[in-house]
Amino acid sequence: MLNQLITRDVIKLNVHCENWKQAIETGVYLLIDKGFVEKRYYESIIENFKKMGTYMVIAPGIVLSHARPENGVNEMSMSLITLKNPVEFGSELNDPVKLVITLAAKDSETHLKALSQLMELFMNSKDLREIIQASNKNEVIDIINKYSY
Repeated sequence: MLNQLITRDVIKLNVHCENWKQAIETGVYLLIDKGFVEKRYYESIIENFKKMGTYMVIAPGIVLSHARPENGVNEMSMSLITLKNPVEFGSELNDPVKLVITLAAKDSETHLKALSQLMELFMNSKDLREIIQASNKNEVIDIINKYSY
């Protein structure tokens, strides 16, 4: 469930980032600090961006950063950060980015329910806007809980 993955300790709001790498780093390091992923997971995400382009910019203003499970995932997890100032990721259609979700999946299936709940949230423009504009973690948690069933 989404609310079991996106918890208070893996949310960071209104983060100042100079560029896309720093935005990715901030999201991944919330998971590294908890032991959910290894540092090489961050490096794999950066490599994926360099090799495959901006496919992780999945919707206007939203990045879903991720890499393969074998690249350092210890435990299925997610983090959520909002950016104080939008950052360019190089996506013609979906820049600038204001919300970075980092997904660390242990395999190709166990994360699908949470991902489906996350996509449902993304399709509700009011709730999405409220998360992006949230000034405290409780606001984010309340919205996440609505989609966790």
